[in-house]
Amino acid sequence: MSRRSTSSSESSRDRCAEILKEEAILREGGGKSGHERQRKMGRLPARERIGHLLDKESSFFEVGLWAAYKMYSEWGNVPAAGCVAGIGSVVGIPCMIIANDASVKAGAFFPQTVKKLIRAQRIAFECSLPIIYLVDSAGVFLPLQDEIFPDEDDFGRIFRNNSIISAAGVPLGNCVAGGAYLPVLCDKILMTKGSGLYLAGPSLVKAAIGQIVDAEELGGAQMHAEISGTVDFFEKDDSSCLKRLRSLVALLPEAGTAKSLKIDNKNFKPAKNPETVYDLVSR
Repeated sequence: MSRRSTSSSESSRDRCAEILKEEAILREGGGKSGHERQRKMGRLPARERIGHLLDKESSFFEVGLWAAYKMYSEWGNVPAAGCVAGIGSVVGIPCMIIANDASVKAGAFFPQTVKKLIRAQRIAFECSLPIIYLVDSAGVFLPLQDEIFPDEDDFGRIFRNNSIISAAGVPLGNCVAGGAYLPVLCDKILMTKGSGLYLAGPSLVKAAIGQIVDAEELGGAQMHAEISGTVDFFEKDDSSCLKRLRSLVALLPEAGTAKSLKIDNKNFKPAKNPETVYDLVSR
């Protein structure tokens, strides 16, 4: 191998290592402090929720990890557009899973969050995949709302798409305004104890109409389960909720097809050393 090609392959390796390192940072979302804040409230971080939902042997094909990359720096950056989206197997059924990352700006919707979510919906529609929304969102990021609502392929398109795609909505935190509309438009809704579903939180209600009301009375999970009838299942925590969700996915018509399919999990060694691919790419 020539000195030039050796230098080129080393450069490719270095660049790939940089990309993998950057991807690991993006997957951290709001970082350890944000994840710890979730746990203190008795909630799992977004990626752990997905891990609990997926089959043990299932891979997760992520969509849009680099969305909003190096954007919104004036607001402190929004890794992966503040949500996780991808395809994974739930009780043998391939599903599109979309989870708000509450460790990033309380799971608020930025303009690129909307674009990412619509892309995930489009993939689900074209591939006939059921969608599972793990919602934990403060709604639209208000300082940028002028970039979120006007376009044909913006926030309203999410709800239009939801009306024609089979979906389950699972509020797992405080879901406000736009974060509340999404799960309510789903076929099945599950909520956990301590989560909320309302147009505006207690503070805004007090500021707007002077009424003092607590979060549970306004839009808590128990209220929606026993009084409003908005939710179908009321669960004590994330783990039990995701377990219930798996049992509901097993009731889908696709479950019978999944059971009848025999998947060969044998792995075969590649004919050539994968490392040689770096030698094929010139600088």
